[in-house]
Amino acid sequence: MASHDYDVVVVGAGPVGGRAAHLLAEKGFRVLMLEEHAEIGRPFQCAGLVTPSAMDAVQAHHTVLEEVDGALIHGPSGTLVPVGTEGTLRTYVVCRKRFDQFVVQQAMESGAELWLHSSPEDAKMTEAGVELHIASEGEHRKVTCKLLVGADGAHSWTRRTFKMGRPKELMIGFQTEVVGYEGRDRWLEMYSGQDIAPGFFAWVIPSGFGSHRIGLWSTADRLEGRSIESCYQDLIDHPLWRDRFENVTEVARYCGPVPSGMVKRTVKHRVMLLGDAAGMAKPTTGGGIGPGFHQIQCVLEPLVKAISENRLTEADLKQITKKPWEAMKREQDRARTLRNLLVSDCSDQTLDKHFRTFAHPSTLELINEIGDIEKPVPLGMALLRQVPAFRPLALKAGVRLLLS
Repeated sequence: MASHDYDVVVVGAGPVGGRAAHLLAEKGFRVLMLEEHAEIGRPFQCAGLVTPSAMDAVQAHHTVLEEVDGALIHGPSGTLVPVGTEGTLRTYVVCRKRFDQFVVQQAMESGAELWLHSSPEDAKMTEAGVELHIASEGEHRKVTCKLLVGADGAHSWTRRTFKMGRPKELMIGFQTEVVGYEGRDRWLEMYSGQDIAPGFFAWVIPSGFGSHRIGLWSTADRLEGRSIESCYQDLIDHPLWRDRFENVTEVARYCGPVPSGMVKRTVKHRVMLLGDAAGMAKPTTGGGIGPGFHQIQCVLEPLVKAISENRLTEADLKQITKKPWEAMKREQDRARTLRNLLVSDCSDQTLDKHFRTFAHPSTLELINEIGDIEKPVPLGMALLRQVPAFRPLALKAGVRLLLS
């Protein structure tokens, strides 16, 4: 039997990499996490929302800045659709630095090792394992492992090095941290329209101590040459809403990609992609922590057996991941199809019409009864089936879903 320095090397010590390292180290494996930055949780490139199921998995409640009960969603012409119920928790707003650090700390307490300021430079695949060359703290080091896990974000070195494909969509996100915004306690706000977030939406999220996160996202093709920062400024200056933003003072800003749509090859011989590296962000919200957590959890038991036996060929990894990850991909594709039909591919005029339908009391009752931030497809299908104004879209939706 070949010996290895580690059973698993995880490239990227964000929340998904940290979670994978924790679950595997907990099973007794020798796990090494590589983090290119000198600090966990920086740079911060996320709206910082964590769903209740993801929070329950790691029990990081001390990192919560705000609890959110719902969203006040504004149509292009100002139609307001309140989604949620006062006092019923929908999601958490966290301090991402503290959250990420806590998840990585859990991994280390389970026995995983962490190298900061460390990036892989080259990898050589062998029959028995992976030989990894790493730049670490100004030195060049070589380690061997049975399995290489790429949890290294939207621009994944692992994905590019092993030519595993690209995410179906790569959205551009831009966000500022501000003080001076007056919002409703325990509610976030969303703004739509081609001027401010073509095909998608902007958000204002309470982030504790009187601060808010204001951001938006879109795709390069929908921006048609505009910068994402100019869209942000159009939101701030929008005649319908500028009074809301006139007293805000910006204290920080962030910009980053949001990869959605699983890559063609999530596994290769002794290599596995997780989280943003695999294109796991939700097409409806851009959230990636929950899907990344689920991605590793749903294959954990057979993966543990495969690592123990060092049976990690591409065929082995495909057998382990195909059924659960294909199910995740189908759900992701269906959610994107319904998002495009109801929101992203609509003109502002059509979107305003949809918002008037969303705002009807019977539709709101349906949304609040079925709506789930983690499972948007059942809600989308219910809207098409049960809301008369959306029934003309049902046939189109059926065709798109068949082809997705």
